[in-house]
Amino acid sequence: MSGRGKKAVSKPKSVSRSSRAGLAFPVGRIHRLLKKGQYAKRIGNGSAVYLAAVMEYLCAEILELAGNACRDNKKRRIAPRHILLAVKNDEELNTLLAGVIISEGGVLPNIQAILVPKKTKAPRDESPAKDLQSIEF
Repeated sequence: MSGRGKKAVSKPKSVSRSSRAGLAFPVGRIHRLLKKGQYAKRIGNGSAVYLAAVMEYLCAEILELAGNACRDNKKRRIAPRHILLAVKNDEELNTLLAGVIISEGGVLPNIQAILVPKKTKAPRDESPAKDLQSIEF
């Protein structure tokens, strides 16, 4: 034989499942953790992609609301307090994370109406120019 064979076929560049799905969250890692946790005997490939998409959406939603809370407080860095305010002020996220305690988050500001002092009407400041009449000496 003269050694003439087929040309070596190069493998195509490997593409991650995250980039195929257009996600930032790691689909492969989530799949591995699902298998390792033994939630079921078998884990489908689509389930890891779906779970990664749901997790990415929830994180994006919370970060957007926390960024708005941060901007309202005139800060440039998101703190746990801003995350708590974002979650508690959003109705759907509040029901989803009802039993969750966020460390260093504090509490929602709430003062009961009974404890607030009543506003009293300030006495009118009448200008003395009206009352004074020209006095001749």
